[in-house]
Amino acid sequence: MTEWTKKTAALNTGGQIPLIGLGTWQSRPGEVEKAVEAALRAGYRHIDTALAYSNEAEVGKGIRASGVPREEIWITTKLDNPWHKRVKEGIETSLRNLGVDYVDLYLMHWPSSTTPEDPKKHYDDWDFVKTWAEMQRIPKTQARAIGVSNFGIRNLEKLLAAPTTTVVPAANQIELHPNNPSPKLVAYNESKGIHTTGYSCLGSTNSPLHKDPALLEIVEKTGKTSAQVLLKWGLQKGWSVIPKSVTESRIQGNFELDGWDLDEESIAKLDNMKDRFKVCGDSWLPVKVFFGDDE
Repeated sequence: MTEWTKKTAALNTGGQIPLIGLGTWQSRPGEVEKAVEAALRAGYRHIDTALAYSNEAEVGKGIRASGVPREEIWITTKLDNPWHKRVKEGIETSLRNLGVDYVDLYLMHWPSSTTPEDPKKHYDDWDFVKTWAEMQRIPKTQARAIGVSNFGIRNLEKLLAAPTTTVVPAANQIELHPNNPSPKLVAYNESKGIHTTGYSCLGSTNSPLHKDPALLEIVEKTGKTSAQVLLKWGLQKGWSVIPKSVTESRIQGNFELDGWDLDEESIAKLDNMKDRFKVCGDSWLPVKVFFGDDE
């Protein structure tokens, strides 16, 4: 049986990203520091945050409070949309917030370059291709690897075809759960040597996913929690997962993934769940970034 909690995936940079991380999106102020500390003490070695979450400073405090040496921890953070013309300042702001000299992975959070004055307005003279050209200039001393997030096939094709693109993204962080499985996009990432990380891998808070009869049947059969089943589905499908929680017992439970696997029948059932929903759509952005072509 695989020791999933110690397993990593090799990026195209040679870096090794731990397959199980703690997500911190929607973690409220006052909760994040303790959640990060609890996760690292429980054995997690991958913490995911973003400038847009407004919690990088608390994440940094949690890392320091854990007592785990910095070099043992994989930190991912992200460039926010209104910072696309200020990449140098963006990475420096995140490093300052986190209280670290470097991050292991720095992602472009969305393929949408919005103006700082109005998040509903997109720059006329700028797009994510130009942002990526700037990200390629980030020194390795500040970001060991760079990647993207929320990129579908159409935008990845545009990015990779651009003459200014000299670095293939190391990772693409996308929403992944059985009601938003995106198999074509996952396969496309793999074909280009881009690692896939799944966010909202539990379907997010109060998700209808947890009431699905197919999932409940597997929960009963395995004696595992629905969260553990969903995480194991993602891991066995080949991507890293970053479940979010601020509850210590859940943080620990989400890490209890060693010594058992889902059988092929259970994976097939999860693969064939019919309902579809996205936790994070693109209606709040000034440009469309999802085109329904990733499945």
